[in-house]
Amino acid sequence: MRGPTGRLSAMRFLVTWAVTAAIVTLTGPLVGVLWAKTVPEVTYVIVQGEPLLAQPEGQGPIGIDARFALIALVAGLLCGVAGFLAGGRGDDVAMLLGLAVGGTAAAVLAWKIGHTIGLDAFQDAVQTARDGTTVTGVADLRAKGVLVFWPLPAVAAYGLLELVVRRLPAGDRGEAGAGEADEVGGDEFDLESAPAGRDVDGREP
Repeated sequence: MRGPTGRLSAMRFLVTWAVTAAIVTLTGPLVGVLWAKTVPEVTYVIVQGEPLLAQPEGQGPIGIDARFALIALVAGLLCGVAGFLAGGRGDDVAMLLGLAVGGTAAAVLAWKIGHTIGLDAFQDAVQTARDGTTVTGVADLRAKGVLVFWPLPAVAAYGLLELVVRRLPAGDRGEAGAGEADEVGGDEFDLESAPAGRDVDGREP
C-alpha cells in the first residue's frame, strides 16, 4: 500500500506535469497570431471556383512553413529555459513531460489559430471571384512535421541545462557544513569534531 509520502509525491508529479503543460499550451494562440501576421504573401488564381497557387514552385508556401518552424523553435527554447528556471530537483521528469505535451499542443494551436486569421475573407473572395482572378491566401502549413519544432527544442533545452548547470540539493543554500572551514572572529576554524582526549590539532590536552 502506498503511504502518505508516496501519495504526496505522485500528486506533486501530476500537478507539476499538468501546470507545466497548461502554461506552455496557453502560449500557442499568441504564437499563432504572430505567425499569421509575419508570413509572406501567397497568391492564388481562381480556376473553376477553386484556388490554385499562382506560382506552384515559388518560395511563398515554403517561406510560410519556414517562418512557423523558426518561431516555434524560439518559443520551444524559451519554454525549456523557463521550465528549468521554475523547476527544481525532483521535478525533472514531470517538467519534461509537461514541456513535451504542452509544446505539442501549443504548436497545433498556433497552426490552427494562425490559419483562421483572415480565412473567412479568403473563402468569401474565392466564392465570389471570377476565373483568372487572383486572391491572397492565408497562413497554412504544408509540412506538418514542423510542429515538432516546439516540443523537441523545449525538452532539449531543459535537458541541456540540467546537464550543464549544477543544481543545489533541496534545502541546500550553500552554507558550510560540518568539517568545512567557517569564519569566526576573522579566523578560520575547522568545525570537525576533535578526537576524544585531543584538541582539533591532535595534541594532548
